Amino acid sequence: MTGELSPQASPSEVGYEGALRPGTLDEFIGQFKVRSQMNLLLSAATMRGVAPDHILLAGPPGLGKTTLSMIVATELDKPLHQTSGPAIQHAGDLAAVLSALTPGEVLFVDEIHRMARSAEEMLYLAMEDFKVDIMVGKGAGATSVPLELAPFTLVGATTRAGLLPNPLRDRFGFTAHLEFYSEDELASVVRRAARLLNFDISEQGIEEIAGRSRGTPRIANRLLRRVRDYSLVHETPADTASVEAALTLYDVDKHGLDRLDREVLRAVVERFNGGPVGLSTLAVSVGEEAETIESVVEPFLVRAGLLTRTPRGRVATQLGWEHVGLHK
Repeated sequence: MTGELSPQASPSEVGYEGALRPGTLDEFIGQFKVRSQMNLLLSAATMRGVAPDHILLAGPPGLGKTTLSMIVATELDKPLHQTSGPAIQHAGDLAAVLSALTPGEVLFVDEIHRMARSAEEMLYLAMEDFKVDIMVGKGAGATSVPLELAPFTLVGATTRAGLLPNPLRDRFGFTAHLEFYSEDELASVVRRAARLLNFDISEQGIEEIAGRSRGTPRIANRLLRRVRDYSLVHETPADTASVEAALTLYDVDKHGLDRLDREVLRAVVERFNGGPVGLSTLAVSVGEEAETIESVVEPFLVRAGLLTRTPRGRVATQLGWEHVGLHK
């Protein structure tokens, strides 16, 4: 088998991530329980001729929350309006978005937990009664003017569901918790992406990518892209050897750890004798922001059984010691 690209870029080459997004629930790989629940919700709403309940998609980055929001609009045959929590910093920003929605439209708010509090409070009434109150004027002469909204479906996505206030979380009719993917599911993701990109890769190469993708489809697609580049430039078959060579070049090891992951793990083991070590101290020791360590690096190291979090700080496990080639 050889890794090759067509002489001219196909439509799938334009907008790499967008080209690989599944368009329907049937095309979506993995998350079987969530897909079944959403299929029932959307089908029932379509049969009744009403907008479905608001949907909250919760889970780590890269598991398909944005893709599922697009699928909701496609399945309902309604337009999709996309925005994000950080972009809505005032109640007026949200009022402008809501007032522009057409009947049945799907509003997708990414990172919804980062909305301004004033906008969240306005959203409560909009989600329940499809109306908002707009304040006109200032001071003693200010008046509240009710504004009726077209029925819509809000799809909120969050990586930090615990940061959502209870009144907002309770107004979602359905909450989907997305799980990390198994290696078999990731292999299916890579296989589908390779087919769409007309990239010929061996089954062993597919499995190698799946095993290093940290349970995340977005990472699997990104690694496939790097392997494709390597195969093209070096004019080698996309087999196990070239996949390993490509991923080694990009500092992705057998367990999916990248350079920063290994630096953090090695710092805990070698500089702090396995821990415990505090987050801020650990961040300074590797020259990285504490938020990056906590939100990007730690979740995978903990899930892989290489690191644990204790009240006193981070502690390397026996597997963590072995991964850096040392023993307790």
